[in-house]
Order: sequence, then C-alpha cells, then structure tokens
Amino acid sequence: MTQNIYDNPEFFQNYSQLPRSVDGLDGAPEWPSLRALLPPVAGRNVLDLGCGFGWFCRWAARQGAARVLGVDVSERMLARARAETGEAEISYLQADLERFEASPGSFDLAYSSLAVHYIENLAGLLANVHAALVPGGKLVFSTEHPIMTAPANQGWHTDAAGRPSWPVNGYLDEGPRSTDWLAKGVVKQHRTIGTYVGLLVGAGFAVTHICEWGPSPEQVAAHPEWAAERERPPFLLMACDRP
Repeated sequence: MTQNIYDNPEFFQNYSQLPRSVDGLDGAPEWPSLRALLPPVAGRNVLDLGCGFGWFCRWAARQGAARVLGVDVSERMLARARAETGEAEISYLQADLERFEASPGSFDLAYSSLAVHYIENLAGLLANVHAALVPGGKLVFSTEHPIMTAPANQGWHTDAAGRPSWPVNGYLDEGPRSTDWLAKGVVKQHRTIGTYVGLLVGAGFAVTHICEWGPSPEQVAAHPEWAAERERPPFLLMACDRP
C-alpha cells in the first residue's frame, strides 16, 4: 500500500507552501517540457494519476478534454482539488494507485506528475494503465530522477574547490528509501532508469521519449536560484504509446 504522506499535517502544510502548490503548473519549472510531450487533449478522455490539487485536471478540461478523472490517495489533497474545481468535465476519486483499476479502454491519455516514485508495485500500476488506455493512447509522466532517490545524505555538499556536490549511494540497490523531505520518514521507491524502461516495455508500452530534465540556461537566467539544479537532473520525464 502506498504511504499516504500527504495527509500528514506537517507534510501537507509544508507542501502547500511550495511554488508548485501556490502557482500550480506555472510554478513547476519542468511543466513546459512535460506539456510538450502531451498529445492534443481536446475531445479526449484523460486520467490523472496522483492528481494532487487538481492543477492538471483543470488545465486539461480548459483545453477541451471530454472527461477528466483525477485519482489520489490523499483526502486533504482532494478536498482542496474539489474546492477549486468548477468544471463539470472533472471528477475526483480517492484511491490507492496500487489498487486502482479503471475500466478497460476507457481513456485516451494517462498523465502523472511526480507520483510514481511513491509506488511500490509499479509493474501492477502500469499493467492497469495499459489496459485502461485505448489502442493508440498515450502515457506521459514525470518522476524524481533516480539520482535524487538514491542520495547518501540529505542536501547539497561542497567539494574542496567549493563546487556543489550531490552524493549518491547504492544507485543499483533498488527499493524503498526513507528521506526527510518536508517531514521525517518520507518513503520513496528508488529505481534505475533502466528499470523504469524495462517495466514500461514489460507492460506493453512503446517508450517514445526520455528526458533527464534540468532547467535551461534561459530558465536559470530568469531564476538564478535554480542554478544548482543543472548540477544533476532533478526529474525524469517519459512518454509512451499504447500500441
């Protein structure tokens, strides 16, 4: 069962103050790159896995999606999503993604932002998503880059020359890693990039795009506080087709 850290009051309060929680998709620096991987959503049935506050659900509805279903394990996240959603095309469901099953062939697009690194049984979720998509459907998702889920210590260090360093330990030792991020004891599942690709192919997907995302020089010029993010990629973005 997925750890429901987002209903932890301390975590939820701290998460709610992040730029992506305040400004939505515009506060997520990887969003332009992720958006570029999406097919047109007008007239499509869209599934958002780990929908959080519903930012993507509302964006998809405003782009003309026929139906949008947002699924999340967190009651607190969904309460805010429902409070901020007025589009009739959107519905929300509280469910553990490891147990959620959609009707076969009921969606054209499955989307997920920074949720799958919490999923222990990712093979099971991907099999369910594959079945839920129509032939020709698409899966687009982001996750924490494996270099982020395998740190030896929390936070940045500097080497003898004063350069920033992000220590990594046991990269090939996959499995749960407990970290202190916004609250103590946040459990994330560490997987290599190769494992992500293997799980997707094993579920029947054709991987069409892999991006080890970091901010562009133009983004760093506009947001100098993002400069350290070019030292190691924080996110992995992937797009897949359902043949």
